[in-house]
Amino acid sequence: MDEQVGGDRRLVLAGGRVFDGVSANLFSADVAVQGERVIDVGLELDGDEALDVSGHTVLPGLFDCHVHVTVGSIDVVKMLEQAFSLQFYVAMQNLERLLSAGITMVRDAGGADLGIREAVRRGMIQGPDMAIAVTTLGQTGGHTDNWYPSGVTVPAELLAHPGRPDGVVDGVDAMRRKVREVIRAGADVIKVCTTGGVLSPRDSPEHRHFSDDELAALVEEAERAGRWVMAHAQGAEGVKAAVRAGVRSIEHGVFLDEEAVTLMAEKGVWLVPTLSAPLAVLDAAAAGTQLPAAALDKAREAVARHEQSFRLALQAGVSVAMGTDSGVVAHGTNLRELELMYRYGMTSNEVLRSSTSGAAELLGVEHERGRVAKGYLADLVVVRGDAFSIPEMVRSVVKVFKHGQEVGVAPRGARA
Repeated sequence: MDEQVGGDRRLVLAGGRVFDGVSANLFSADVAVQGERVIDVGLELDGDEALDVSGHTVLPGLFDCHVHVTVGSIDVVKMLEQAFSLQFYVAMQNLERLLSAGITMVRDAGGADLGIREAVRRGMIQGPDMAIAVTTLGQTGGHTDNWYPSGVTVPAELLAHPGRPDGVVDGVDAMRRKVREVIRAGADVIKVCTTGGVLSPRDSPEHRHFSDDELAALVEEAERAGRWVMAHAQGAEGVKAAVRAGVRSIEHGVFLDEEAVTLMAEKGVWLVPTLSAPLAVLDAAAAGTQLPAAALDKAREAVARHEQSFRLALQAGVSVAMGTDSGVVAHGTNLRELELMYRYGMTSNEVLRSSTSGAAELLGVEHERGRVAKGYLADLVVVRGDAFSIPEMVRSVVKVFKHGQEVGVAPRGARA
């Protein structure tokens, strides 16, 4: 038996099968964990403690590359009635739900500030490790501008505060300053909206936003600070403008065309499809959530086109990373996205890779996350049965480990 390091006991997950994040098939192996790292993967490993996982699959901790942890409801009236500071406690609850679902790292696409990320890092609250965008940038009348015809602006939970700059910006010089403000506030990634969206009141998901010069300034400022850019982009023209400007990923990609997916594949731009998001809007409305009629119309149109666009991207060879838009989707139900990706044309292996090693590559953490391999962080998920049986796997999480420590697996899906 290997010598213990730093007094940490060696735990062996024994007798199961493993999906290591990259292999085409599952294989029989034990997984040895010491401290916060995997220290061995192989047969008949020994340790100070053994956990029998026979009949189960061990896989890397899952990623969700598009969440909004401060959002607990998309009901406008409910959000208006919520005390401002409640969003931080909502985030704590949502982070716990994400972790218990098997999500061990997230990219928050707007809402979570530096304090939330730091609280997770220090272990003050339980949740996945985080990369944060802090604020979503959009033009006047765009996806971040919640102005209504009454003249009232309803920013709700994304109201600007000292740790979260306002996201509405127009013009090249203003864009440069805004990117710098968001980086100053702690952003790991810059989020921009190059089209309208479903829930924003005065725009269209198919209309392009921002000029080429504005987008060039944004990407230049981000790159100068060592940040990538993620682009909320639903319509094809906004997607193409974002790709040409040099973004790292396209979020949603609802109305793609051949030119858009070809350009994405050529430039190596990732797609984070959030297939479950428009479906969740319609589900919420059916359950009684108060939403504007225009938002419901846009959601219905998005659902009708989303699958077609996703299949088009797959055929073009676009790299896909898992993301849900949870906040719109109920936190804790995130693995529904895997089932949709499978139903819409990905193989089981492709679904799991996009949720583990692929997502890690998108976020730039592939050298220590997203795989079950020696030296990698012991972020692990144990599921009953065969992890390649995606429809069953998403309902079969029985244990979750983050940095080598087991965390609780609780009932999931309820909203704050």
